[in-house]
Amino acid sequence: MPLAWRRLSEAAWLGARAWRGFGHLGPRGPEHGPPALVIPGFIANDRTTLELRRALARDGWRVHPWSHGWNMGARADTVERLAERLEAIAGDGKVLVVGWSLGGVFARELARARPEQVLAVVSLGSPFSGDPHLNNVWRLYEWVAGHPVDAPPIPRITDKPPVPTLAIWSSRDGIVAPRAARGLNHESDHQVDLNCTHMAFGVSRRAADAVVREIHSFVKKRR
Repeated sequence: MPLAWRRLSEAAWLGARAWRGFGHLGPRGPEHGPPALVIPGFIANDRTTLELRRALARDGWRVHPWSHGWNMGARADTVERLAERLEAIAGDGKVLVVGWSLGGVFARELARARPEQVLAVVSLGSPFSGDPHLNNVWRLYEWVAGHPVDAPPIPRITDKPPVPTLAIWSSRDGIVAPRAARGLNHESDHQVDLNCTHMAFGVSRRAADAVVREIHSFVKKRR
């Protein structure tokens, strides 16, 4: 479990989360760039991931929002709805799928369900491994989502999806325990410790640029 004092560092980003979310929510980046899909975390939406999508667009990706409003937890049709979104984006190619926090858990299951349409999956501070209680918000999650954190309505499989998989985590994370977001070696192809808070993954331009550099390097090595 993250140390209690680290929660204060996460709260400092709440203001930035609001004002950095201004801007259009449509696709960003070169019209003919390789497609990417970004899935927001728990109690977040496409405005919350705007800084991250801007950074991916600057790197040449054609970046798409998930377009499903607020992420209020797993639903029985979550993977099915994401698969429909993936289908609309993919065309004849493959899509980079990036998920922040809970969005990364969804991204891994989407890649498991539609590996032929996923170029790679990247999780950012996502609690995909170990005990699902290894975070500071599991009680809030159960209250909002309406089901136990260890009995979600979609599969919770910790094994690596059948696509290139990058797990970006932070030892400074004040929400999700590093053990849960890093995972074990066999649960992803590569793990990177990024020096940022949990909220910064989606809100900080500096962190977003660092995330994109790691993604760029990871994808380049696997092409």
